[in-house]
This record gives sequence, C-alpha cells and structure tokens, in this order.
Amino acid sequence: MSANLPEMLDAWRMVEARRGVEGRLPLSALTRLRDSLLDTEGDVRFALDFDRDSLKVPYVELRIEAELPLECQRSLQRFLLSVRIVQRLGLIREEADEAALPPGYEPLLMPQDGMLRASELVEDELILAIPVVPMAPGTEAMERDWPAEEAEQERANPFAALAALKHKPK
Repeated sequence: MSANLPEMLDAWRMVEARRGVEGRLPLSALTRLRDSLLDTEGDVRFALDFDRDSLKVPYVELRIEAELPLECQRSLQRFLLSVRIVQRLGLIREEADEAALPPGYEPLLMPQDGMLRASELVEDELILAIPVVPMAPGTEAMERDWPAEEAEQERANPFAALAALKHKPK
C-alpha cells in the first residue's frame, strides 16, 4: 500500500468525516488474486470515498484502475485486461438492511468493529472483474477462420437423441 495509507480504516468515522483515501497496490500484494493472474507485474490504482447519500445511506465509492496480466484461452498468449471499476457499496450492519439500499448499490456487510482493509475491498472487486474464460481482444477472428463443422455441432448436442424420440410416431 502507499506509505501514508493506513492498513485498517474505521468506515463509520470515515463516513461521518466524509473522507476518502487513495493509493497504489502492487499486484503481488493481492494474494487471493495472484492465482488468477499469469504474473504479478504491475500495480493497481484506487480511491475510496466515504459519505452519505441524499437518503442518509452510508456508502463507500470505489474507483479502481488496473491492467491485469491474463492468459488468453484462445491463443494461450499473455494479454493485459484493462479494468476500470466504479462501484458504490452501501454499508450495512445486518443482512436485513440490504433490502433498504437504493438501486445501484451493492451491499457491504460491515464487521462489528467497523474496520475495513482497503486492500481487501480492492482485491474483491478485481476478482469479480476477471472473466471466467479470459480472451484477448482481437482473437474473435480465430473462430471465423476455423468454424466448427455442422456435423460436429450436431454431435455436441446431448439432447439431439431425445428430440428424435419426441417426434417418433407411437
């Protein structure tokens, strides 16, 4: 983390003071994210702004920018996934409070002591941003060059045999 950024933040104090923090994290410091990356070169820039909205709902707004090194599953080459996240998290004390959040808010269930780790919030959002099957932009042309044959597509359907039985006369 940045040298002047505290490891733990008192979310409720930050909301009351309407404060924010910003910083940088090396990708290598994000231990849960590391297994999803091809390597850990680079860093993440982030800002967290704490406040209350017009309905007096406490929130933290995350702004995250990163270039995540991933392996394209089409070409097996390294590529950088550009991630730009703006996410508003409504701070709730109990799960039942989630229903009262305005549209566009994601719930963040607060620990009893109200302390948050900025690095964990950032890491959670980055984990959610990684696609299940990473594919580099521009590799779509590979599918057009080698389309699946019609017979292969029909064999791939496990319910084709059931469809034939459905139309069979009794």
